[in-house]
Formats: sequence, structure tokens, C-alpha cells
Amino acid sequence: MDFSIQSLLLLLILSFTINLQAAHHQAQKEDWGVVDGQAVSLYILKNKNGVTAKITNYGALLTTLYLPDRDGKLSDVVLGFDNLQGYLDGHPYFGCTVGRVANRIANGKFTLDGQEYALVTNNAPNHLHGGDQGFDKKVWTVVAADSQSIKMVYTSPDGEEGYPGQLTVTVVYSLSDDNALQIEMSATTDATTIVNLVNHSYWNLAGHNSGDILSHELMLNALAYTPVDSTFIPTGTIDSVRETPFDFTKTKSIGSDIGKLTGDGQDDPGGYDINFVLDGKLGEMKLAARVKDPKSGRVMEIHTTDPGVQFYTGNFLDGTVKGKAES
Repeated sequence: MDFSIQSLLLLLILSFTINLQAAHHQAQKEDWGVVDGQAVSLYILKNKNGVTAKITNYGALLTTLYLPDRDGKLSDVVLGFDNLQGYLDGHPYFGCTVGRVANRIANGKFTLDGQEYALVTNNAPNHLHGGDQGFDKKVWTVVAADSQSIKMVYTSPDGEEGYPGQLTVTVVYSLSDDNALQIEMSATTDATTIVNLVNHSYWNLAGHNSGDILSHELMLNALAYTPVDSTFIPTGTIDSVRETPFDFTKTKSIGSDIGKLTGDGQDDPGGYDINFVLDGKLGEMKLAARVKDPKSGRVMEIHTTDPGVQFYTGNFLDGTVKGKAES
């Protein structure tokens, strides 16, 4: 895949469910290197159909996911690197677990129970994706693994990146025999704090090295969106999507209107990077989005009880990042 604005699709999914299966065979594991004296491994999950997911305990991230197309042909549908060094060299959060809080916090500050907290401003003037040393850069502890599931834990100490309270986070990946990769994220804390975990995978449903995703067809169940300022912080208003490039209430290709979102050529490269306000009642499970690659027939649906979904088209990738097989 070419990592350019047109070739990427990221849907940030804020909640996942999982049903752990009965014990499977021993996990297949490869040594991937060492970070800060801690061993990093690549775990390979595989089901009876040959569907394969590769997960590493560095960043609790998903590096690879082979899924079948309409004809049963398997292709890798997520972006990433072939080795650990690619992730250590600095990457745009490919496939990782983001925390403590995904997306931006204005000016790196928030108030909780009457006390103001100052966070690391790693995306000046704001705090982004947990800071300089977020969960994506941590070596997680693997507490259980077999051929179709892996469970990892990371404990974030009180004050890390400016957040209050010790936070223990658990992430479980599970691959079922009906070709579903399920992710469960949970956290416990010893003090009042804030947390918004996410898996930050970039998707191309057409598969590795298949070109851009402009022909992917997207529907978003949202009549409104939240405009942002020049630093991508919501302005506080909620606007209608009608007669704007943000209207995906009827299925259309991602490329239909992306050219109208030109940005400023500097801090904003253009493209989609916006929160959509979902229709329906808060707390009620609903269809948020549906995206289809017409070439392969692969379809992704997002169902959530949350009020919004972020749609991002990899706008900050300029084509210089080389991923798997140097593509």
C-alpha cells in the first residue's frame, strides 16, 4: 500500500465486545526484539479458515490481518510494518492501542473534581493520543496467549504524562472461527481519572498494495458533525452535514467529495478528520457506519452505544512512510 492521503481509511472504534473461546493450541510466537530491556514478541493468531492476525506486545498493536474477499482470497487489510524497527522509528499510530485518551485535549489541560491537570503537549498546543509516551510506545505484559487469543496488561503509574491515578489497562484480541477479530479493552484505577481507549488501525479493505481507497463506499449514520478549529479542536458548535462534503447519510464513495477538503496546505493537509454526531439515542446500540470495497466485496460495519465516530483519511501521511514489503 502507498501511505498517501488517498490510500488510507481509519475508523476509530470506541468500544468493542469479545467472547473468549475455549482454550486453543499453544500460541505461535516470534522474537521481535528488545525495547528498554524488555522483550518484544509477535504473536500469530490463526483460525481453521486460515484467517490470520498478527499482534505484538509493543503498543498492544495489530500489525497484520488477513481476511477473505468475496471469492475467499485472503489479503492483509491493515497498514503496518514488517518489523519492530518500523514502529520504533516513529509512525502514525499504525494499529496500536492509544491511551490514556485518544484524540486531542485542548491546550493539554482538563479539570476534574475542581482540580486542573496539565498534560504533555506533544501536538502543540494540544495533547494528542496520550502524550509523548502513550500506551502505543509501551511494552505490555502478556498474561495469556494461545493460537486464537492474546491478553495483555499495562499499568500506567500515577502522574504519567500528567494524568492522575494509577491505571491498569487490559487488552484482549480474539480470533473466532467465523472470521471475526474481536477486541476488548478495559481499565481499572485507584483514583478518579479520565480514559478513552481506542485501537488505531488504518484499513484498506481492498488489501495490501491494492491502491487507494477512494472507491470505497461509505455510509455514516449522522446528520451532523462537530467543526474544528485550526488545531483540530472542536469549536463547540454542531453543524448539519447537508450540502457539505461531510454528508454520508446516503452511501457514496470516499473520493466523491474529498477533493473539496483542501486544508490550508500547512497544519491542515486536507481530507477527512472529523467527528460525526450519530443519530439515535445515547446508550442505545446502533449502526454508526458501513464501508464497502466494491472490488473485493469486503464490508466493515461499526455498531456502538457512543454518541460519535471519528472518520480519518490518513491526511498527515505524505507518501514517505514505507510499510510492509517496502510498499
